[in-house]
Amino acid sequence: MAGYFKTIEDLERATYGASGNDQLLKATTGIHSIHDGAQTLGNQGLYNLVYGQKVWSMINREINALSMLPKKPWNASGWRILKGRSVGGNNDTFSVSDLDTLGGQAENATISSITEVQPTYEILHVSPKTIAHTYEVSEIAQLMGGLDDGIGDILAAYREEVGVSHAESLNKMILQDLTSVAGTGVDAHATKADKALLSLYRIVSTHAEMNALGTLTNKLKLYGQTRASSGTEYLEAYVDSNSGTDRNLTVNLLNTALRNLMARGGEPKVILTGYDTIQSLGELLQAQERFMGRAEVVPSHNGIKGVKGREIGFKVATYHDIPIIPVKDMPNGGAGLSDMLILDTDHLFLCTMKPTEYFEAGMHTGEVFGHGKLGHRGIYRTIAETMCTYFRGQGKIIDLV
Repeated sequence: MAGYFKTIEDLERATYGASGNDQLLKATTGIHSIHDGAQTLGNQGLYNLVYGQKVWSMINREINALSMLPKKPWNASGWRILKGRSVGGNNDTFSVSDLDTLGGQAENATISSITEVQPTYEILHVSPKTIAHTYEVSEIAQLMGGLDDGIGDILAAYREEVGVSHAESLNKMILQDLTSVAGTGVDAHATKADKALLSLYRIVSTHAEMNALGTLTNKLKLYGQTRASSGTEYLEAYVDSNSGTDRNLTVNLLNTALRNLMARGGEPKVILTGYDTIQSLGELLQAQERFMGRAEVVPSHNGIKGVKGREIGFKVATYHDIPIIPVKDMPNGGAGLSDMLILDTDHLFLCTMKPTEYFEAGMHTGEVFGHGKLGHRGIYRTIAETMCTYFRGQGKIIDLV
């Protein structure tokens, strides 16, 4: 019957080609235990393990934070922000000390009697960051991978794996908490942090929070400005913390954060948090006979959304119609529940000068002298930086348990 294997030889030919079982990799001893220590076969050479070309990942490779951050082209290295109204001050609410400043005028008033007003602007700027990962495969390894019971096309396998790791690294960079940025965590020395993409935690922060980081160089610097206790309120995000002491997650904490962010002019578009916090929030709502909704989220690049489907879109829980995205690398302060980042992604995005590109050279491509070795090298490179154009609309809830 067509499509079925009648013999072991048929299976080998379908899997490894017509050369048959003489191409299978022989085990070194010829004897292997069944199921890690169960009954052992007694005769040498009775059978050999066959591994196959498929490599199964035992690692969670999710990169939801990176996927959900909008991507925009790098059109400029600086931008202007409005930090004070022409009338009404620079607070969240419109306030005046004298009604005359609102513009009411007497009949036939002289122009010179009208109060002159003007808005206040600030200039921010940033430099692009280069993130790169490379790998190398010798010519012998490349050739041997296609023989015996090898991995097959080892270049393709490395190309796929390093590409995923490159994306995971970008995802991890934008989720580095302030402790790591300050110098006690992964890739956290000031010089290394300056080479990495700017973390969302450094953007979604306050002067008080950053000032408490000790001796970190330029800890108060953000996009060319210096956070201060007064005068730079436009750089202050909303932070709900408990001075490093964990407290219970409540629905009221989340509701208060959303209310305050909207009062500050933000429009929360997404909530990033860990799987543990999503579970706890769901249990809280269920106990109150309230339930999270569901929505399909489709990441976009330069304003272009991917098509719906398993490869692009994915369904997530929602709260007040705001998608709650599970993130495996979400910080948790060391012991408690994962933090919650509440983001207005209309004003927070990854600006890309060069989107992720792949280059390769070596024996495989005929560029022997360019590579300089009897082998092959590939590299993934991204040039980008995290940017924010409205800080007061971004928020986070930390110190949860």
